[in-house]
Amino acid sequence: MVTSCKRELLSPVPETFVADATAFDTPGRIANQINSLYQGFKSGSLYGGRAQIAGDIRAEDFINETTNGVTGYDVWLLNATGTSANFIKNLWGQAYFVINLCNLFIDGMTAKGTTVVGTALSNNYLGEARFLRAASYLKLLEHYARPYADGNGSKPGVPLRLTGIKESGFSALARSTVAEVYTQIISDLDFAEANLPLTYTSAALNTTRAHRNTAIALKTRVFLSMQDYTRVIAEANKIVAQNTAPFSATSGVAHALQANIVNVFRTPYTTTESIFSMPMTSTAGDNPGTQNQLGFYWSKTTGGGEFSLNPSGIIANAGWTVTDARRSFNATVSGKPYLNTKFNAPSPYTDWAPVIRYSEVLLNLAEALARTNAGVNARALALLNAVRQRSDPATILAPLTQADLIAAILLERRIEFLGEGLRNFDLMRLLQTIPAKGSVLAKPASETGYIWPISSDELSLNPLMTDN
Repeated sequence: MVTSCKRELLSPVPETFVADATAFDTPGRIANQINSLYQGFKSGSLYGGRAQIAGDIRAEDFINETTNGVTGYDVWLLNATGTSANFIKNLWGQAYFVINLCNLFIDGMTAKGTTVVGTALSNNYLGEARFLRAASYLKLLEHYARPYADGNGSKPGVPLRLTGIKESGFSALARSTVAEVYTQIISDLDFAEANLPLTYTSAALNTTRAHRNTAIALKTRVFLSMQDYTRVIAEANKIVAQNTAPFSATSGVAHALQANIVNVFRTPYTTTESIFSMPMTSTAGDNPGTQNQLGFYWSKTTGGGEFSLNPSGIIANAGWTVTDARRSFNATVSGKPYLNTKFNAPSPYTDWAPVIRYSEVLLNLAEALARTNAGVNARALALLNAVRQRSDPATILAPLTQADLIAAILLERRIEFLGEGLRNFDLMRLLQTIPAKGSVLAKPASETGYIWPISSDELSLNPLMTDN
């Protein structure tokens, strides 16, 4: 009776709750918020699994085995809708959830956090937030907007939200152009490069938190998607200094190819080739969750075998030799080929999810050099062969023309990143037709369905939003 007259005791604040007003009061609380940004980014709906999976099942190298709409059957069919597609709604929602977390963090640091941790550490943290925001926007552009090459970025992009939303009623925002979103992505990554640390104190942190080379590596992907090959070369040269193999980064984290490709995908997952990966553990809530995991989708032995390998796809290409170590990831199970062991940890699927690897930077640079130099560029060819001979040392690729060199690089990308989500990215950026697969017809760049529709959740909440 006596204590009930104290209003604060009628609604006590839980000890684990941090109010918005005090979230930036201590260095510990600020550090915890940085961790929460990564936790959102590694959600199974985003880069914990589905971002990579979506990048492969839209293309031609996998065959759906389960007709399960939850695990992307409609995405594979290239007829997904914004109202019913689990992939489309969840990836959109999680990407914007991460973007909003980043925006709230940036707002909070500006208002209070910088004075708590100091300018240098604040800029480190802000670099991480802006890196994750940029990566999220890049994935949104890949699936929900026309490629940059279609109209030089003039087509509708996605809503460019740069201020944190704390309550309902603030969702109305029209779509920016593709070019405008790319401009923001580049600005975020430039800031990240300038302010992120060169290295962290452990290989695990160097793999799971953004550092300077992480931002540079992602910029090579961004400029490749814009077909701005001169800038791909400029960025890649910062972390690929050599003209001949072995290639490596000579500042910051010492990135380099691993001698054995299998090691990249096995514990402890922290090789210098793994520029950025999403870590997973068996702790509840710290792995992708049901029907989001790379191993669940690709493996028939330890997973659900949702998608087998297309017998007419990349595994049938004569350019991928039978002695190539990357073929060891494939296996025939129950009469069908699967990408069976690239991600082979059993349930709860604790394989780390790769976001970007050093081999991608090498092939990004190789392609940019090949496209901007007549004939067979020697450095581009050396970069290509470095990736090929790591897994297939007996093969020396020797294309005779510039066109042959470019084709060989694109083929190498299909082999090297099978199951890692880059195939759709490559088709989109080049406005190439999505090839036929199984019963699914080819999808030219001019057809409806070449990109995804907008999530119906966004359309219902944002009165200024328009559908594709």
